Amino acid sequence: MNLLIKNASVINEGQIKNLDVLIKNGLIEKIAPVIDNLPFNALEIKAEGLFMMPGVIDDQVHFREPGLTHKACIATEARAAVVGGTTSFMEMPNTVPNTLTQKLLQEKYDRAQQTSLANYSFFMGVSNDNIEEVLRTDKKTVCGLKIFMGSSTGNMLVDNEKVLTHIFSEADLLIATHCEQEARVRARFAEFEATYGAEIPVWAHPLIRDEEACLMSSRFAAELARKHNTRLHILHISTLDELALFSNALPLKDKRITAEVCVHHLWFSADDYARLGSQIKCNPAVKASKHKEELFKALLDNRLDIIATDHAPHTWAEKQNKAYKDVPSGVPLVQHSLYAMLDFYKQGKISLEKIAEKMCHAVADCFQIEKRGYIREGYFADLVLFDIKKNHTVSKENLHYHCAWSPFEGHTFGSEITHTIVSGHLAYANGVLNENQKGQRLTFSR
Repeated sequence: MNLLIKNASVINEGQIKNLDVLIKNGLIEKIAPVIDNLPFNALEIKAEGLFMMPGVIDDQVHFREPGLTHKACIATEARAAVVGGTTSFMEMPNTVPNTLTQKLLQEKYDRAQQTSLANYSFFMGVSNDNIEEVLRTDKKTVCGLKIFMGSSTGNMLVDNEKVLTHIFSEADLLIATHCEQEARVRARFAEFEATYGAEIPVWAHPLIRDEEACLMSSRFAAELARKHNTRLHILHISTLDELALFSNALPLKDKRITAEVCVHHLWFSADDYARLGSQIKCNPAVKASKHKEELFKALLDNRLDIIATDHAPHTWAEKQNKAYKDVPSGVPLVQHSLYAMLDFYKQGKISLEKIAEKMCHAVADCFQIEKRGYIREGYFADLVLFDIKKNHTVSKENLHYHCAWSPFEGHTFGSEITHTIVSGHLAYANGVLNENQKGQRLTFSR
């Protein structure tokens, strides 16, 4: 189906302009102040009063398939992503089995091709003993390598310095890292266990996975990358202590070391454990308010390059386990990341142009995604439209996550996402999903 979007307030490349956008065969055919007299039929979307920007690209999600589909699967979480304006995702390898072979990686792509409403890519996982498989990864069709330099959900900790040196020196594509120093985390856990036994309170989470654990690991990763000129992307920065590792001296396209912040580390603080408890237990931990304020400053001045989610659902029952160590870390977020950032816009903390930059343009530039992340003629039509004069209250009835809960339940966002277009397909419009066409595999111009 071809589409004509009329009179939208288009947010793109640092500007907002009232424009018409014509979409043909999945691509943006024409952008102009007025488009009339079409040479072919097109469904018209009247967008007066609506803003439009490129679809959000989330470079860090956990969709739990295969092996953990009681928590989530590609189909359900891609659906939630699209409802929230995210048109493309990059998914992590700590599934069951872990994505540590090219065969297992291809099986995830095959599954997404069959079931994902959103565009997709998958990281190749790195372990202490799969170097040969890792180095076979195709940089044109795979978003990157993922290294857990601190254990998280799953069992993919890479703590062998020889292996890390080998990967950092030999890898020919982007390496994304989860950075928390494992020895530090284990030592801190032992200290709290000695005091509280099995009843460690959840507010202790940011004291166990503390600032020092994050800084030690991020610094080590950055040192390795500088030594070997590796293309490094450090995921989910959560502390002001780490910000000195990153620079805004170069434009993003010229950086060899980049970093991101996640929505929950901007939105929540340690004060919220009293209200939400284990719902916001995640790795790295949500920390004291001073950190989120500094993270926001670093986002705005381009020391931090990208906004992501680290969407990581668990069942409600799992999150209600009584013992701290039995509560899995992770938060479902992909349906509400754009909503949260639009609330920050309405609070005067960030511009709409900056939101589009950090959730769309910068992700495309950072990963060198082909023909996505911008509203340009000849690019794929990945677009989201929203109304900032309407409200959206989060409830169980409008959640699309398989886990069926959200830390945002009961919150009223000051905007409403009205349409999401994925590779030219009107996948979501005014509360109704259309799954007649699936998303596409992302490719990379490396």
